[in-house]
Amino acid sequence: MLAPERRRYVLQELSVRETVRVSEVAQALNVSEMTVRRDIEALDGEGVLRKVHGGATRLRGTQEAEPGFSVNLGRQRQAKLAIGRAARELLRPGATIAISAGTTTYCLAGLLAGLEGLTVVTNSLTGADVARRSTGGEATVIMTGGERTPSEALVGPVATAAIRSLHVDMCFLGVHGIHPDGGLSTPNLAEADTNAALAESADRLVVLADHTKFGIRALAPIVPLAAVDTLITDAGIPDEVRSRYAELGVNLLVASETGEPA
Repeated sequence: MLAPERRRYVLQELSVRETVRVSEVAQALNVSEMTVRRDIEALDGEGVLRKVHGGATRLRGTQEAEPGFSVNLGRQRQAKLAIGRAARELLRPGATIAISAGTTTYCLAGLLAGLEGLTVVTNSLTGADVARRSTGGEATVIMTGGERTPSEALVGPVATAAIRSLHVDMCFLGVHGIHPDGGLSTPNLAEADTNAALAESADRLVVLADHTKFGIRALAPIVPLAAVDTLITDAGIPDEVRSRYAELGVNLLVASETGEPA
């Protein structure tokens, strides 16, 4: 089992109980206790749990199913900025693009200055605002409408219907999880339908996801890996994970801290 999958297991356990013990996780996953300790230390460093003697505890205020936008924005912040800068290099003036809700896509939306004649379709409340501000109000920003989620996304039948009536050159999609078998996924059923519509509306689908999203298979699938044209992640992705997805034929771009492909 790869590190992202082990760490996802730890977080899933903490979503249903207050604490986990190193010995219990090691037994459940058939790995050494030292391996589990390293995983917990890494997750503690990312600020998603608190390491304690013999295990880990859930952070106070952690949301079990779908963290809010402000919580997620602070996680892997530098990685998300690097991914946003690398994605920005794919854009040209005059393009019509879709940007989904999410904190990594939000970073891209804040980097759109200098792209004249840009049209942005989005189901993100925060993304729409930062896209307008980053372009000095010059971009045409189209919001989908819909039901608001904790991640500041607009989802549901209204959003999905609006998106299906449109066509864009490129879709930049943020996801909760990426899995070799499960493809792209999210814990929100309505958001899965809306994100699938965004993906299908575009000539090119570009997924923006930091390395912690790999190995995660959430409740609701969005699209399979085969639908992804380009996947941009950060330099924190382990070599074995990078190789595994390359073997699956995924066009994987790894952004350095400067946002250039690594």
